[in-house]
Amino acid sequence: MSFKIIPKASIPAWIDHLCADHRVFGPTPMQDEYIFGEITSAAEIELSYPTTILPPKKVLLPQRDELFIFKENGKYVESSLMDQPTVIMGIHTCDMHAIALLDRVFSRGFADQQYLTRRENTTLVSIECLEPCSEHAFCKDMGTLTVPDEFDLHLTDLGDDYAIDIGSEKGAALLQGFEGLRDAADADCQRVYRVMGEKWPQFPYRLEIDLTELPGLLSVAYRSTLWEKLGQQCLGCGVCTLVCPTCYCFDVLDEVEFSLNDGSRLRVWDSCQHNQFSVVAGGHNFRADQGSRQRHRFFRKYKYLSETYGFGGCVGCGRCSKVCLVNITPIEVLNKLDKQRAPISKRRSEVLSI
Repeated sequence: MSFKIIPKASIPAWIDHLCADHRVFGPTPMQDEYIFGEITSAAEIELSYPTTILPPKKVLLPQRDELFIFKENGKYVESSLMDQPTVIMGIHTCDMHAIALLDRVFSRGFADQQYLTRRENTTLVSIECLEPCSEHAFCKDMGTLTVPDEFDLHLTDLGDDYAIDIGSEKGAALLQGFEGLRDAADADCQRVYRVMGEKWPQFPYRLEIDLTELPGLLSVAYRSTLWEKLGQQCLGCGVCTLVCPTCYCFDVLDEVEFSLNDGSRLRVWDSCQHNQFSVVAGGHNFRADQGSRQRHRFFRKYKYLSETYGFGGCVGCGRCSKVCLVNITPIEVLNKLDKQRAPISKRRSEVLSI
């Protein structure tokens, strides 16, 4: 393993060094919570944080994303693509897995230039989670407890120092010109191994089923009565999808000036849990009840995306469990489906044998 070592006392100077020629986002306190906010100095950032309200996804895929502006009744159109160099600091490993999924989603098929331009100009600085960031987190169950391959720089807390693992040329560029670093010695590598070994037992398994079994579990649970019960419980507010680091559904709308000559086209976050989301031509709603919308949410997170992209649609961050007003949690739902699986499978086998 090859690391750089930076003393914690040098971190503020490094961040200030980055702020000089980058837009820098990082976890900043807001009342009793944390957000990924844009900072102008190291004094605003807190690397030891539990979790944020919204994921760092919002930097790459903003809630209100201007696609282009138009003027003079559409005679003049200008793209709103942003190419300013950006750094996102202090990303937890679960959110790194979420960004890796979004990279696949937006780069395949009809590639999304808006997202990809931001992504190309963004450097990701992740940090190792050494203890659960929330009572709702289940990242160990989802396989997101360690950083994926798609990182630029990765920090590991060694007490008085941070070990910096360099994952890309973009990451290495962030360290150029900063002198408060040294190469890791063998003793530093041993410290990293020890910290990583001590970390694993801190995270409990909370699912009663293995991650690889989730697509199959949902396949036999399509007609489970649990979906109807969840539909009666769910308020359809959509907050679970708004805080999710892997949800990317959106709507497109035009905002036009009063003169009707000028305006802009925007992409805004949307939610599959809203009643109007699945209304199509003729007024037909193909997921008219809240139970079917909850079922779609779980199928998308734990079956559809993993089968399509090879990445699970849930990274176990626990944000949706934390904010749900009626306490619908993935852990409880999936464990209940697992307990129902045996009778459901039996009924299916009895039907096939007739």
